[in-house]
Amino acid sequence: MDTDFRRPLLLVDGYNIIGAWPELQRERDLEASRYRLIEELVDYSAACDLPTQIVFDAQMQRTPGCWETHGTLLAAYYTAYAQTADTYIEKVCASYARLPEYARKPLLVATSDRAQQLTVGGYGALWQSAKQLGQVVRHTQQQTRSHQKPRSTRGRSLFHSLDAAAQQRLEQMREGKREN
Repeated sequence: MDTDFRRPLLLVDGYNIIGAWPELQRERDLEASRYRLIEELVDYSAACDLPTQIVFDAQMQRTPGCWETHGTLLAAYYTAYAQTADTYIEKVCASYARLPEYARKPLLVATSDRAQQLTVGGYGALWQSAKQLGQVVRHTQQQTRSHQKPRSTRGRSLFHSLDAAAQQRLEQMREGKREN
């Protein structure tokens, strides 16, 4: 459990974000979109030292809710049968709102669902749209890249033993670009 009450908790409505980010919609299937969103937010949460929970609806699956941890700051929660991401996020916001002021952590909810934004705002949580989240994630990626040292062209990895064309194809695959 994160005990630093100064750092906000970011709650992300997973499928809402997937539906709003064009780069996630281009993935081959929903599982690939979920995986890519998780990857993007693992990097973002680590760069910003921001505890993050991505919530995915599992309301049509007859399964109990379950958690997956991805690094030290990010977890994905798959809701239980008949529960939506919206109801889960609202319950978290309501439970935080009932805490004493000194124990309350700031909450930030990422969703473009206007009704959800109004509801979590009523509990005192802040919100940002899917577009705003995308902008801050991209900005953070650019900042992180600009502070990284240039990669050495010499290395011991298999990647460095490949010719330039193969390295370029692998890099494109890593970035999610497909060949036609």
